Amino acid sequence: MLRELYLDAKNIKEKDPAAKNILEVIILYPGFHVLISHRIGHLFYKMNLFFIARLISQISRFLTGIEIHPGAKIGKRLFIDHGMGIVIGETAEIGNDCTIYHQVTLGGTGKDKDKRHPTVNNNVIIGAGTKVLGPITIGNNAKIGAGAVILKDVEENATAVGVPASRVIEKKG
Repeated sequence: MLRELYLDAKNIKEKDPAAKNILEVIILYPGFHVLISHRIGHLFYKMNLFFIARLISQISRFLTGIEIHPGAKIGKRLFIDHGMGIVIGETAEIGNDCTIYHQVTLGGTGKDKDKRHPTVNNNVIIGAGTKVLGPITIGNNAKIGAGAVILKDVEENATAVGVPASRVIEKKG
């Protein structure tokens, strides 16, 4: 787990031009702190120690302003930039090398049972204020514009914008 956390910190340093060094990321970045607590809480969640897992996530929410349910599955090298107000639901899944900006919700619609939250594949960028709702899939290398409301699947290599996202632009080349 320590190696994964180091790679998370290194990734943040590489993606954020404001980060001067890895030590600064480790000490000062709430997006990194929430990854530490989520990984610990997720271990407790997998052991069916749900109360302890939720306690860890709620303490982390209080300290960082970022709420990640301990049941959410998060891949490697997630970059949470300016994380305040991010909410990630219990059945959400996030792939590797994704970037999520502030005020993003990966949430449910209240209509679904079992899988209720989105699956975000690898190398996805989700802009500030975006709401991705329901058991939908965001394809590899997709980009979601700031403030979008995503209620349907987004194909890989596509860019989705709008409220609700009615305009999807496929990446050329």
